[in-house]
Amino acid sequence: MTTSAIHQTLLIVYHSSTGGAAQMAQAVLAGAQLEPQIQTRLLHASQAQPQDVLDADGYVFVTPEYLAAISGLMKDFFDRCYYPALERIQGRPYASLICAGSDGSNAARQIARIATGWRLKAVSEPLIVCTHAQSPEAIAAPKHIPQQDLDRCSELGQALASGLQQGIF
Repeated sequence: MTTSAIHQTLLIVYHSSTGGAAQMAQAVLAGAQLEPQIQTRLLHASQAQPQDVLDADGYVFVTPEYLAAISGLMKDFFDRCYYPALERIQGRPYASLICAGSDGSNAARQIARIATGWRLKAVSEPLIVCTHAQSPEAIAAPKHIPQQDLDRCSELGQALASGLQQGIF
């Protein structure tokens, strides 16, 4: 009797209005896909459902920071999925990425607090990419994340996927 390989799933949930966080999420996906034994799923926050959270073995949450907080659609994702997943996903690994104009730390703290309630295990410090967008025009403009920052996002995705595959997380 043969058994098929068990594939673990890494769920990447993101929101992006000006493209920065989307570029970061795509880079995480590209890095994670370097681990062929890990199934990767990239979902926009508006599309992700509680069952997606329950079906995943690890998570990456990617959001822009708006007014020193996670984006409204990312908050909506957490609002919709928090209680259905509560006490059902504890111990699973996660990472967070923030596309910020100036700081990003408060959005990272928000995600960490939510993850603490879910009893998830952070596998890295929050990865914050600062675009330095300060004027209304710069804030609304399409973002172009530098390659060195995209490389950091990709490395994080590969590390999380590799840790899942090796049973480290």
